[in-house]
Amino acid sequence: MRLLEKFYIVGAKQKNQILKDWEQYKMGLILKVCPEQDIAEKCVEYISPSGVSSEENPSILFSAGTDHHNLLYVGTQTEILVYSLPDFKLVNYLSLPCFNDVHHVRPTAEGNLLVVITGLDMVLEVSFTGEILNEWNVLGGNTWERFSRNIDYRKVASTKPHQSHPNYVFKINDDIWATRCLQKDAICLTNSNKRIDIGRALVHDGVVFEDSLYFTQVDGHVVKVDLHNHEAKQTYNLNNMTNTNNPLGWCRGIKVLNSDKVVVGFTRIRPVRKTASDGKVFWEGEYGVLPTRIACYDLKNEKLLWEQQLEDYDMNAIYSIHSANE
Repeated sequence: MRLLEKFYIVGAKQKNQILKDWEQYKMGLILKVCPEQDIAEKCVEYISPSGVSSEENPSILFSAGTDHHNLLYVGTQTEILVYSLPDFKLVNYLSLPCFNDVHHVRPTAEGNLLVVITGLDMVLEVSFTGEILNEWNVLGGNTWERFSRNIDYRKVASTKPHQSHPNYVFKINDDIWATRCLQKDAICLTNSNKRIDIGRALVHDGVVFEDSLYFTQVDGHVVKVDLHNHEAKQTYNLNNMTNTNNPLGWCRGIKVLNSDKVVVGFTRIRPVRKTASDGKVFWEGEYGVLPTRIACYDLKNEKLLWEQQLEDYDMNAIYSIHSANE
């Protein structure tokens, strides 16, 4: 009997109002989905405590996570939580004053954490006791030149505009890398001579699979990069594989099933308040947008295999996708 594919989807439930980027979400959410049966169940609903959140209408979400040895490591804007799988018991927790807009967390072989702190344009290596072991400014230079060690950034609603907006950390052999959204690249934090130029559009992820790296771009592209020479092998336009004239959504989050088959996440495009030339106010993105969903593509044959929308289960943003086949 064939095993049905199941996935954990990490993301957030949106507030009812239309708000600023850093006020959008009301709770972190993790779903377990089985696309072939078109079903989903809620595994975790989480609201950050007030002591580690901004007092100015905070956005609460789960950002990109890492599954490792039956544990799922996820971040909120200001915290790191570790859940056991598949029962989702909270087994570890960390929050530090420098955590602002945490976008990704992954464990190290030594039992520490690599944390992408997007709000401060930096990546930290920290222990679970809160000791900062390494710190990198993703633009180079002094890590704390623009920020203060004496401020509790968990209480700062937003530090935007960011200068780099790092959003993912990964390893190639012993080197630590970070994906930089605004520079449309990935840089090696442990060797400044190494860089992966992706270009063209804003970039997320950085998933290692066999001899390749897989990145998403927000306008619906997947870029496959050679793990050895750090050059792009192929760019796949998912728009051309999907039977719609509407924007696909904010493309972020990827699970690589094999060298040609991937599952990607699409977050519904948020309405943006704009003013027309005649002075009338309108909302761009309010109509004709596709729902938040995951979709599986055969990249080799340029074919959409299936989709599963997740808004019926209260998920309005997707940050990462993980295998749930125990």
